[in-house]
Formats: sequence, C-alpha cells, structure tokens
Amino acid sequence: MKTSPKRDLHDHAHEQTRFAVLPTPVRLDANPDRTAKGVTIAFLDSGFYPHPDLTRPRNRILARVDITAADGKLRTRKANPWDWHGTQTSVVAAGNGHLSDGFYNGLASEAKVILVKVSERGRINDEHIARGIRWVIDNKDRYRIRVVSISLGGDEDASFEESLVDQAAEEAVRAGLVLVVAAGNTGCQPNHYTIPPANSPSVITVGGYDDNNQLRGTKVGLYCSNFGRTIDGLIKPDLIAPAIWVAAPILPDTESYDRAEALAQIAAASNARLHDLAALADQPNHLLSELAADVWEKAELPAELRHEPLEVIRAVVESRLEAHKIIATHYQHVDGTSFAAPIVASVVAQMIETNPELTPAAIKHILISTADRIPDAPAIRQGYGVLNAWRAVAAASREHPVDRHYCFSPPRIDEGRLIFTYLNDEAQSVALAGDFNGWNPSRHPFIKQQSGLWQVEMDTPPVGRYHYKFVVDGWRWLEDPSNELKEADSHNGFNSVLNLARGIDSAQQAETN
Repeated sequence: MKTSPKRDLHDHAHEQTRFAVLPTPVRLDANPDRTAKGVTIAFLDSGFYPHPDLTRPRNRILARVDITAADGKLRTRKANPWDWHGTQTSVVAAGNGHLSDGFYNGLASEAKVILVKVSERGRINDEHIARGIRWVIDNKDRYRIRVVSISLGGDEDASFEESLVDQAAEEAVRAGLVLVVAAGNTGCQPNHYTIPPANSPSVITVGGYDDNNQLRGTKVGLYCSNFGRTIDGLIKPDLIAPAIWVAAPILPDTESYDRAEALAQIAAASNARLHDLAALADQPNHLLSELAADVWEKAELPAELRHEPLEVIRAVVESRLEAHKIIATHYQHVDGTSFAAPIVASVVAQMIETNPELTPAAIKHILISTADRIPDAPAIRQGYGVLNAWRAVAAASREHPVDRHYCFSPPRIDEGRLIFTYLNDEAQSVALAGDFNGWNPSRHPFIKQQSGLWQVEMDTPPVGRYHYKFVVDGWRWLEDPSNELKEADSHNGFNSVLNLARGIDSAQQAETN
C-alpha cells in the first residue's frame, strides 16, 4: 500500500505529549533482553491494518487471514472502523515502536505475527471465532505458531463442554498452543461472568488492573473486568495485567491519525516557542504562523486561533490532546482487558524464547505461580494476582522438561495412593494441608523431585469432597495452581476442591470438576 512521502520519511516530531503514559516494558519492569525473537504469535480480532510498528524496518507479518472471505485472504486497501481494535491489540503486544522512535514498543517487539480477522464488517459470532481458532491449529506448524491472543468473546455464556468456541480453544491447547484470552469489561455490572472462550479451563484468562500510570510496585487497583464462577464451576480470571493507561497506535490513514499528527506538531512548535523568550517578547500573536494552514485544519482548530496569544493556543491544544487521549504523535492511551490479554501473550512469547520446550500447561502454571495477589482486593476478581513479567521469564529459564504424567495436573490416584504435585524451583519447602489431615501441614510434607517438582503421596481418603491448600516455605498458603476447581475460604482467598467419587480405581484420576 502506497503512502505519502511525508509518512514514509516521518520528518516530524515523534515526541510524547504532556499526557504521555509509561511504555509497557518499563511499567512491568520486564527483561529488556527478551524480545520474543523466533516466536510467532497469532492474533484473532475484528480486523487489522499492517501497522508500521509491525512492518518496519522489516515486515514481521507472516500472514493476514480473513475467515469470512471466500479465499481466506485479508486485503487492506484502506483502514476500516473495525480495523482499529486488532491493529491496537497486535501492536500492544508485538509492536517495535517504529513510529515513536522505539519508545512505545511491546514486550514481543521481535516476534513474528499472524493476523486473523474473524469479523464480517465488524460483526463477530461463535462460528467465526471457532473457525479462526481452527485455522490457527491447522497452520501452526507451517508458521511455527506458539501463542494465540484473543481479545473478543462469543455470543453467550455456555458450558465449555457445549460451546463451539470453547471446544476449539481446548483443542488448540491440546495441540500445543498457548491461548491467552481477555476476560471482558463488565466486572462492575451484575452480569460479570466470563463467556467463551474466556471460560475454557485450559486457556489463560486475563483480567485487568489499574496502576494509575505508575511504575510497578506502587499501589494498584482493580479494573472492571469480568470475574466469577463459570457454569462449569471454574473461577476466572486466572491473573490480571494492565488494562488502562496502555499505549496503543492510532489507526493510520484516518482523520483521527491526521488530527493527532497535526495537534502534536502544533504542541511541539508551541513548546519550542515557549522556551524562546526573545521571540515570545517580540511576536506574541504570530509565533506559530509558519505552520501551514492545513495543519490547523487537520487539527480541527479554528483558523482565528492562530493569532491568539501563545498561552491560549497551548491551552486549547493541550485540552484537545487530553480529550482524544493522545500521548505521542501517533499513539493514544487505551483501556480494557482487550489490551491486558496481549500484554500477557507477549510475556508468554518471551518465556518461549527463553525456553522453547515449555508446554502450554507449564506456561500457565508458571504465570499463575509467579503472580502477586493484591492483598486488600477480593481474590475472586484477580485470580492468582498481578502479572509479574520478570519473575515469569526467570522461572521459565529454570524449568526443564519433566514427565507430563506427573506435572501440571490435578491430584491423581495411583495404586491406591493419592498424589499431589507442585512445580516451584525456588521454594524451600512445600506441605499439604486440608480437610483430610486436619489442616496440619506437618503431616504431609512434599518431597522435592527433579527440576523443581515437588510431590507428596497419601493413602486415598474415603469418598467425599475435600478442600485443601499448599503451604510454601511455611507461610504462604496457596491454592493448587493445577486444579481449576476452587471455593472461597474465610480469608479473602480460595481453597482447592477435590472430589473423590465412588468406584474410582487406581488407573483413574481424582475428579476435580
């Protein structure tokens, strides 16, 4: 697609405005040495534009797919309204910040991407989403896809065993793909439950938090993301990530893009003039007259403003920048779990770059095991807590392949013994506490096995429903990260739930749903 020489050269300022937000890698204190090089991420969304942050200086888009087109190809002759969302979600995760001189880059800035449009002129249904997921499954080996970021949902709430979308999502995880899904944004409304595919057991469902555009480590609050118990009794989300004050691109070749570019030019010129005190004294009413008339027109500012005092011009321009959430010449800040999910997907890509042998189950286990709960916030709204990008990547580098029969699965029964496993290479001690041992962790300590895997066996208790937790290093009481079934405890947290049914034999796994 041809662009004007001006946009090819970008011979104007790329600087941030006074309302700029922190780049996501800085906010998360992410490992700067990890850029997801060699990893391919697929994005499912309503539409996409081949943004320069993905195509320059080299094109990292391996394929553009339109599930609703007869030939399956996505052709973008001009930007459409439904292209905004997918363009922003893909660049939030994998953009290299080309239009901000590298300032607003994603954590997966060297990842290759697949763009899968699953809407028909912006309209999305369950069949479109399921077809999009299955296209990724069918083409994962061809493009070496490892991660799928999904920032959309199905038509209605349903059991994962019945939903067309959930069935495709579970199939994708079984095929070796890591699915990262946005929880949704109705957490402050009565109907706040997750819908397909966010309710699928094996996907990583991401809610949101608000750090008020501050560095990681300061007090954070919860975003209005969907949460609660699904129809199948699972608790979602699994963890939370930044869902507000997220830097995202403004869609090129739109009036909004031109307006932002013009406003940024006027703001930069006015700021430069404010530092030129001599000029300010000599020409107070004509300091910006050298800017072309069409700049003022594209900025949607009245022509007579050009002749107002500099302070008036600057105040009007800043009010427009703030109203349109413009944080740099080509970027604005956005909010929603639609952006929290691709941020987590970009961390997953970093983890895979660090350790390509990681399985989807191992990645999910590491993410939730390294997350940090917000102490004064309801656990049901935050899952296992706030994404810790640095710790997750560091943990990924230490993990080694282990027998999947023993790892990342709920408790199981083997030859009459009930076996629990927990993967944490940093833990000094792990113990089991629950209904079956009087909540006394000293009765069932775990034994550390290979590669940071902890394991404990016990005689299988009688048929019944049991609550339990893991006690890590003698003081951290945690749910079993491999068991999706949880119930609230009396301490603003959760217990894991284990159902032992009649007639279970030694070859069967203990039921957890």
